[in-house]
Order: sequence, then structure tokens, then C-alpha cells
Amino acid sequence: MNEADLIERLRRIATHPAARKLQDDAAVLDGLVLTQDSLAEGVHFLSTDPPASVGWKLVAVNLSDLAAKGAEPVAALLSFSLSQSDWDSGVIDGIGAACESYGIALIGGDTIALPPDAPRVYGLTAIGRAGENVPSRAGGHAGDRLWIAGTVGDSAAGLAQLGDDDAATGPLVDIYRRPVPLLEMGRSLAPHATAMMDISDGVLIDLSRLCSASGCGAEVDLDSLPLSDAFVAERGQDRAARLFAATGGDDYALLAAFPADLDPVSLSLPRAPTLACVGRLVAGGGFKLHDRNGDVPLPKRLGYEHRASSASVDDRL
Repeated sequence: MNEADLIERLRRIATHPAARKLQDDAAVLDGLVLTQDSLAEGVHFLSTDPPASVGWKLVAVNLSDLAAKGAEPVAALLSFSLSQSDWDSGVIDGIGAACESYGIALIGGDTIALPPDAPRVYGLTAIGRAGENVPSRAGGHAGDRLWIAGTVGDSAAGLAQLGDDDAATGPLVDIYRRPVPLLEMGRSLAPHATAMMDISDGVLIDLSRLCSASGCGAEVDLDSLPLSDAFVAERGQDRAARLFAATGGDDYALLAAFPADLDPVSLSLPRAPTLACVGRLVAGGGFKLHDRNGDVPLPKRLGYEHRASSASVDDRL
């Protein structure tokens, strides 16, 4: 069973309105936004990653879901698997640093002990205070323009560097290990967005989910994807590099749809990150890619999807 099949089965159970039909990044209940993400060794992080970076990432990826809903972080619940004391201490240090940096209170959770050779698994439930508008994936309309806040491809490029050399360092490795949730940008964009989500599994696969929830198709200009200077220096910016960036995942940028007559650049926004228009929603289903050289065939792999038989970090390399 793959991730999409599992979610479809769970929809039969998750019938409460707060679940938003499991089409969204988070649940919305009584003015609160709730989200839960897990990190598993060998799937979301490498055994050679510094443990403090794993703790940081656990908090950051959950806060990225809150950012996509324009929510203000309030509190978190932690699920922690006990292993070696030195490693555990490092993970806790990273969790503490992220909670302090983003002003989120750790208020409880659970601990478990796994067999000695079992992969480490951590989970966090983040709770945020909802703003005036909590954009879902399902609110987009044909004609809306698609924007990305942040850059894409950096984390996948950093992971690829570590695949070649587990001692690799540099800005791309740092972004892979310590993503930065775009909380302030999310709060600025949310009141005006018709749909918004964070990009966790790859631009193309996450866009396909937004399109499915909104009942739209999309057209995307591959040349408009926002790439960092560090990514371009490492991978270039030709069609192959941009397809790599569009399918790599672990970006934690924001993908948002806005009415065609609204230019979000004109809003009162944080000075960073990059905000780029990358395409538009269209009537119908599916989506098309193009660049300066014409139509671009959709790659066979749109992004990262969890499958019971093949979920591993190696699948991303």
C-alpha cells in the first residue's frame, strides 16, 4: 500500500469537519491548527546526520505545515524513541533550540524504547493559533496564479552531496539538515491566498495534490522555479537541473494560489524569502510543464511518495 492508498482508506474514518477530508497539511479545530509529522532514520534522515540537526528538523518540518496555514505556533507534543544516551541528548538539544527559536512550548508527549537495531523514529504534533483565513489545498480556482515562496532543490542537492561524501559540508547540506519554516511569510500570504501548502515531497507531486483537492489542472513554467545561488553553482540551471529541483522534495517552501488580479509582491511581506510566480491553475485536470525551449514532458517520478516496500533516503539520491 502506498501513501495515497492509505490516505484514501483513512478518509472513511476521518469524517469530522476538522479533518478537511484529509486533503490538507493540517486539521483546523476550534480556532487551532494542528499538524503531525514524523522523522524516521533511513527515510527522512541519515544515520550519519548530527543528532541535533534531526531534533531541529523534527520541529521545523511541523512548523512548516503551520506556516502553510498562516498559523502562529503555540505548543507541541513529542513522541520520542529512546536509543543511545549521547544520540538522544543531541536530538533533545536540537528540539530545544528549535522550540526556543520559534517560541513554541513543548507541553507533553510520549516515549518508547525500541530494539537495539531498530531505526530511530520521532514524531511531533504542532499546535498553532489560526489566523483570519486558513487556506487549504482545496480553494484554488482556474485562472489563479501559482507562486512559490522560498527556493527549491537545495535540500535534495545537499542530500545528493552527502550521498557522494558523508562528510560533505556547505550551504546545501545545511539546508537539508536544518530547514527554516517560513512562518512570517505564511502569515503574510494566508489572508490573500485561495490555496496554500508547503512543499515537502517535491514541487510537482505537491502541486498535483493541490490540483486534485481544488479540482483544477495547472501550467508551470520550469524556468520560473526559484533556485538559490548555491544550487545553481552545484547543479546548474538547465532543464535537467530544474527537473531535479522540481522533484527533489524536503524544500519546505510555500506553494500558494492567488487570484490573477492580485500580485502578492505588492503586499506587506518579509524582506525574504524569494517570491516567484511559476504558473497558473487551469480548468480540467493534470498539468503541463514548459520552459524557454517549449513543452517539457512530465517526469516519471513527480516527487517523493512513501511506499511500504521502498521508503528510504536512497530513493531521493
